[in-house]
Amino acid sequence: MFSRRFEPPANKSFSKASKANKSSSSFSKSHGVSKSRHESRHHRRPTTATTHAPNETALSPTGTLTPSIVTLVIGKDQRIFAAHEDVLSASPWFQQALSNQYMDPQNSKRIHLPDEEPEIFSSVLEYMYKGDYYPRLIHNKRRNSWEIEQIEDDGQGSNEYTVYHHAIDGDILKDTVIYCTADKYGLEELKKVALRKQGLQSGIQCSTILTSARYAYANTPDTDSKLRAHYLALIIRSRSTFKRSGTMQLEMFNGGTQLFFDLFVALCNHVDDISSAQNTPRSNRHFF
Repeated sequence: MFSRRFEPPANKSFSKASKANKSSSSFSKSHGVSKSRHESRHHRRPTTATTHAPNETALSPTGTLTPSIVTLVIGKDQRIFAAHEDVLSASPWFQQALSNQYMDPQNSKRIHLPDEEPEIFSSVLEYMYKGDYYPRLIHNKRRNSWEIEQIEDDGQGSNEYTVYHHAIDGDILKDTVIYCTADKYGLEELKKVALRKQGLQSGIQCSTILTSARYAYANTPDTDSKLRAHYLALIIRSRSTFKRSGTMQLEMFNGGTQLFFDLFVALCNHVDDISSAQNTPRSNRHFF
C-alpha cells in the first residue's frame, strides 16, 4: 500500500525476516511515510483516500450506503481522507464525534485528527471497508493455519511491518499502532486482526520490539491483557538474544514504563512453572 525504502538492520534480530507477493488493493499505494526524519517530505505523494466498495459488515441495515460523506484531515501535514458516514459510524468514537457535529448546523462534516499517522489511518479505514488491511491474513488450508500474504520484492527492499511514527521519532511495528488506534476507536475486531498479525511476525530488530512494547504500554489501558502479554511472551521467548542486547540494557536503565516490572513478574512466573514441572512426580514414565 505504501512505498518504502529499505534500511539494513543495524541491531540483532531473533529470526529470519519474512519476505514476500503484494496483492491488489483498491486503496491508494502511492503515498508513503518516511523511515527517516532526514528524508525530504517533498518526494512523498499526498496521502488520500476516496470512497470504496465496503465489505458487508460496513453496510447500513438496509444493505446500502447513504451518500453522506465525511472529510477527515489526518496528521500534521493535514492529509485528506474521505469516507461514508455509515462506515465510520461502526466506530463508537466516530459515531459520537459525528453526533456532536450535528449539534452545530454551521459545522460541516469534517473531522481533524492531527495526532494520527496517515499510513495507520489508511489501514484502519481499509479495514472498515474491507474487513482486513494490507498485508492481509491468508488462511493456509493445508496447514490449517493463518499466514500473512506474501509481499513482492521490488528489488529495492521493503518493510511492510514497520512505520515511522512522528510521536516517537522512529520506527515502530505497524500492527502495534493499529491495535492501539483500534482500541481508541472501539474497533474490537480490528484489535484481534492486528494482534494475530503481530504473532506471525519474524526478523524484527530488538530495538524495534522494545520501542513498540514501550508504545503499547503508553497507549493501552492497564486492563489490557492482550497486546502487553504478547510483548512479555515475545521477550521471554527470545531472552537469549535480549540479554545480550545493549538496547535492552539501555531501555531498562531509562525505565519510565510499567513494562519492565511486568516483565520481571512474568519471568518469575515462568521460572516457577519450570520448577513446579520438575518437582511433579512422573508416574507414567518408566526408566530402564
